[in-house]
Amino acid sequence: MNKLFIKTIIFFCLCLHLACDKDFLDLDPLGEYSETNVWKDLNLAETFVNKMYINVFGTPFAAWRLSDYSDESHFVPDWGTGNFNKGLITSDDLYTWPATYATAHLNWNALYANIRQTNIFFSKIEEIAADDPDFSNRLKGEVYFMRAATYHYLTTLYGGVPIITDVYGLNDDFFLPRNNYAECIDFIVSQLDSAAALLPESYSADKAGRITKGGALGFKAKVLVYAASDLHNPEKNGAILHGYAHPELLGYTNGSSADRWRSVKNAAKAVIDMQTYSLYAAEPTEGDSIPQTIADYFLMKELTAEDMITIHYTPKTSTGGWVDPVIASNPNGYHGTGNQNPIGDLVDDYEMKDGSKFDWKNPVHKANPYLNRDARFYATVLYEGVQWATRPSDALVMDPYSRIQTGYVYNTKGTLIKAGLDTRKGPIEDWNGSYSGYYLRKAVDPTISPTDGKKQDIPFRYMRYAEILLIYAEACNELGEDAEARDYVNMVRKRVGQPNLPETTSGNALRKAIRQERRIEFAFEDHRFWDVRRWLIGPEASHQTHGVDIRYTVDKTQVASYRQADGSTWGTPVFNRIQIPGDLRIWHDKLYFFPIMRDEILKNDLLIQNPGY
Repeated sequence: MNKLFIKTIIFFCLCLHLACDKDFLDLDPLGEYSETNVWKDLNLAETFVNKMYINVFGTPFAAWRLSDYSDESHFVPDWGTGNFNKGLITSDDLYTWPATYATAHLNWNALYANIRQTNIFFSKIEEIAADDPDFSNRLKGEVYFMRAATYHYLTTLYGGVPIITDVYGLNDDFFLPRNNYAECIDFIVSQLDSAAALLPESYSADKAGRITKGGALGFKAKVLVYAASDLHNPEKNGAILHGYAHPELLGYTNGSSADRWRSVKNAAKAVIDMQTYSLYAAEPTEGDSIPQTIADYFLMKELTAEDMITIHYTPKTSTGGWVDPVIASNPNGYHGTGNQNPIGDLVDDYEMKDGSKFDWKNPVHKANPYLNRDARFYATVLYEGVQWATRPSDALVMDPYSRIQTGYVYNTKGTLIKAGLDTRKGPIEDWNGSYSGYYLRKAVDPTISPTDGKKQDIPFRYMRYAEILLIYAEACNELGEDAEARDYVNMVRKRVGQPNLPETTSGNALRKAIRQERRIEFAFEDHRFWDVRRWLIGPEASHQTHGVDIRYTVDKTQVASYRQADGSTWGTPVFNRIQIPGDLRIWHDKLYFFPIMRDEILKNDLLIQNPGY
């Protein structure tokens, strides 16, 4: 007993000694930096800023893509995406939206968490700004941009929201009402102007992906074109607001639409006048393979003069197949999961090479729907018979030609005798097969196989100079300056070998042509979801989706392989437009804006809910 007592006394004294030892108390946790230390070192402050990039841009190359929530693609596993696309979201349930790598950052809680980060930065940065004014000013410019971009997504999703620039503590009153939409846009623009004033025009290659002056000015044009659009225009949005008592929260209630479009034009022109940016391969020469040039552009790791804002990845930052197009987009016949497949409705919107519309009722078009199409079709979509990457060894035995197989071989009695490798009845991972008959090619690296265990590290081109040209064209058209608008649309069309728009194309016809150009040029680049809303074309974009059925008929009871020994097909294919089973999209006007979730309303009774929820 005495020995135990003595040991207890010794242990107590030792603890008392350590508790009084200042050095012992001041030890920082290994592998971590305290908040105090972050604001003593600009390099640590930069690390704090770096996280904001992922908070703003998310991970566009994900198994789920934003395209799955618009009329671009069909998400094969569904996992609740279908319910979202049927307009079933409520203030209690957004279905898969908050759970995906591509969209988890696009909701009230995540966006306001990033606003808090930006506000913390501005409350602390002056403590070390004097150490290196150029470095700290650059960081300030980036965070002004991050705050603007975060509020842009908040207003695009919800309309007017509370503008918060302070860091609230637990004892502060943070119950704030929503600012009106016009106030939010003015604030966002002011933040982008502040960013542009501090940011450099370019960086060295080792800093690729950081926001530049041109990126901030380009984003300003994006913000303003969204704000000037029909969704927020009181002359256009009345029918979808259905007498909502607070229209000021969802758009402008006064002012001139022409003035807003003039601001859009001026913002885009400011980027053009920088003479920093240009279209990649803007002047295709005779003999060039335009589709290959376009496809290669989206696979380039090096940045070009067209790239204004890019999101960069490394194999180490990829999370399995969840953010890797090599796995998520490749056909099942390559052991890919083929998650986001272009729907036939998008494929049908690609023009013919001569600029005419594709039409299933045209017997020439129907006989070979993949002949003589807009070059961007070939650079974006994998379709029946097209040459693709070398198949993995087990599939290569069945298809030594490595050509996409999305059709079926039947005998003359109509019995299926051989299914393509890339179908839902094929011999390889049929559960991952496309329902539409198409797969995604754009920005999917064919040099890496899903079976390699490697991941691609190609940057996502978030904003390209082509977007600035089409924003400028859209503004010119809305201002009645149609000749100038056509000139800028034609710059984009020329690059891909499409003919100029006819000089008679003007007014509403030109407006439709510009919207069509954006749909094709920016397919799978996270534009369409927002364009559908800002143009008020929800009902047009939400419908029963379609794919293609491809059949070969042979006078045989069985065939050894999908193609003949020489690689040719079993006769002439027959193409038919079909419905994608279970993919009826339904539009409700409430979908033009997201609901503020019920728990936020309950926490802050000053918040006013959006219409329809």
